[in-house]
Amino acid sequence: MKSEGRKPSGREKDEAAIKLLERLREQLYSSNPSVRRQAAFHLSWMQEDGLEILREVLFGDFPARTKNAAAYGLRKMRGRMKKMSMEVFEQCLHQPDSTAREVCRRALLLMGGKTEEKSLPRKPAVGKLEIKEIPPKGKRKGRVGTRQPQRQKPAKNEDSS
Repeated sequence: MKSEGRKPSGREKDEAAIKLLERLREQLYSSNPSVRRQAAFHLSWMQEDGLEILREVLFGDFPARTKNAAAYGLRKMRGRMKKMSMEVFEQCLHQPDSTAREVCRRALLLMGGKTEEKSLPRKPAVGKLEIKEIPPKGKRKGRVGTRQPQRQKPAKNEDSS
């Protein structure tokens, strides 16, 4: 006989959620980029709790790689949380931390939002050469009379056999 799994009570659910959020928060600070991105993605599914953790990382004093992972998690939010994550990015544009501002600006560009800075036309990179096709200079004309006449092969005489 299979025993039916009992449903955890509200308090047990809260304790399990707290443990999961702590584990994901620790993974967000990992040195492995894949683990950081996965943790940020899982936090994006955690609604308000995930938003709060990702926002804390983005505004906090953390390395750029951790902030990039947090921005990834905020970009992956869906539904009503997507609008809230856009607001977080827009608030972050006014932060004194240049790393956070740059991460948020890139995230807004990736999400299709407009940044306050006007995008300037890009100049061509200095020092890079442009590859061009060289057109042919015309047909080469041979000199008149330089062609050697072909030798004629002697015809076979059938009579001489």
